[in-house]
Amino acid sequence: MTPADLSRTVLHAVHRAVAENALRAPVPARVRVERTRPGGSGDYACAVALQLAGDAGLPALEVARILRERVAAEPGIGRVEITGPGFLSFTLDVPGDSDRAVLDAVRERGSAYGHGGALRDEVLQFHHAREVRAAVTADAVRRLVISQGARVRISCEEAGEAEWGLLGVTVDAHGTPPVPLTPIRPVPAGATAGELLERLGADATRWGLLRPASHDRAPLGDELLVQGEANPLFRVRYAHARARALTRGAAALGFTAAPDGVPRTPDAAPYEGPARPLLDLLADHPRVLLAAARHRAPDRVARQLEAVAHAFFDFHDSCPPLPSGDEKPSAAHRSRLALAEAAGTVLAGGLSLLGIRSPAHL
Repeated sequence: MTPADLSRTVLHAVHRAVAENALRAPVPARVRVERTRPGGSGDYACAVALQLAGDAGLPALEVARILRERVAAEPGIGRVEITGPGFLSFTLDVPGDSDRAVLDAVRERGSAYGHGGALRDEVLQFHHAREVRAAVTADAVRRLVISQGARVRISCEEAGEAEWGLLGVTVDAHGTPPVPLTPIRPVPAGATAGELLERLGADATRWGLLRPASHDRAPLGDELLVQGEANPLFRVRYAHARARALTRGAAALGFTAAPDGVPRTPDAAPYEGPARPLLDLLADHPRVLLAAARHRAPDRVARQLEAVAHAFFDFHDSCPPLPSGDEKPSAAHRSRLALAEAAGTVLAGGLSLLGIRSPAHL
């Protein structure tokens, strides 16, 4: 069970409690679960009972008890405890189950990991000015909301530059629409698409336009082309390329990633220490994509990819996925390789949503 699965399970419990009249409160659009902090109880925790208590007119502890009854028997959940003023703490059936579920989900979904149907009932219409940053931002927002199931149409005040097509931008209609549409209005780039493409190329231009929040100015200097750690775009793409290189290196040594990511032993915990931050980021990726789609904020995806790349290199340097010297490939190497491959997949999928290529070689 992944954190996203657990979140849906708790939300379903809220729906059931309201439908059965055990709880009288508006059902939230989503429920957030987080990994338990050091010293806490269980694998994950959720504060939904505290969130609902006021509207329900009940103490948070009573709301937590109502929800615990409806969650405890769900498959994959070993124990549900109520802690503090009304937190729900969840222990999964087998240590490492959630880790396996995350890696299995990434492997099964590939670059579509994190895509979902939360916005499937929405038909969205965006409108932007004839300006390159607005056009690229609208295109990235289109990709994000489509990844969450929405249908979308984009219009522009007037026909854009021919070079927009080289940046992957498409516009469905031109001219001021007869009805108000949702505007996409980032701070203008201060340059044309042609100027940016000539100086930076398509990938660096899109990153430079999308990485800052829309209300911030977009730095579009030559630092976007630096092939070094100081350039976040290079670091993200190099992490992806390094993950792909690990797969090729493992094949040359005659082994592959663990078939299910994590050895299925009750006391297995191969993803602690430097691996834990990386795995937690991968588990949180679906939530980040949905939040970025809801808030029309592709910069959230860029920041997520930077965090994944940073955690990947910390993990890679501390827990090498490939054996060295006369060392033989072990179960630990196969498990580490599974995590590295999942990180590469998430980085490629995130870059694709930003309209940026993820080369396997750098």
